[in-house]
Amino acid sequence: MPHFPKLFQPILAGATLRERALACVGALVGIALTGLICGYFFGAGPELPLIVAPMGASAVLLFAVPASPLAQPWSIVGGNTISALVGVLTARVIGDPVIATGVGVALAIGAMSLTRCLHPPGGAAALTAVLGGPVVASWGLLFPLVPVALNSLILLGLGLIFHKLARRNYPHVVPPAPVNTHATADPPPAERVGFREEDL
Repeated sequence: MPHFPKLFQPILAGATLRERALACVGALVGIALTGLICGYFFGAGPELPLIVAPMGASAVLLFAVPASPLAQPWSIVGGNTISALVGVLTARVIGDPVIATGVGVALAIGAMSLTRCLHPPGGAAALTAVLGGPVVASWGLLFPLVPVALNSLILLGLGLIFHKLARRNYPHVVPPAPVNTHATADPPPAERVGFREEDL
């Protein structure tokens, strides 16, 4: 492995070759079909982007790290849609695009946190809404729904099908908390390890 300065050393666990290939194929199918489906229903004119850029980042999470809390269905649909709405509203209220970009992303993070749908591509959805120019402006308050929410729903639907065919568990289900299988008053063994205050 090449020598990296400490700041840039990779910390992510390496996936198997199969998992990497599945992530690539999933993203290829998901993004291409999302664009094709939107193009079929809405046409390919310049007045409507077939697919917005944040979907590329959503695809990375959905297909490469499907167990991440940031890649779950509500995070994808809610995070992108709510952030796009925040971006559209911010652009309407703040005329300076430089200030609007910062405020839009900051408010998008806040909105996603409050609605429990934190999704990093949502920051890009907010930026797209602020800086999208005439295309976004022409759609106004509909932009968060078409194409953002629509793209998100189609990509998610394709992801659900893909993961089922690939025999991957998605959406990720949090394992239940440990239970006391011995029916005693003692807490489960995992909760009894280490020192407690009364031990000291």
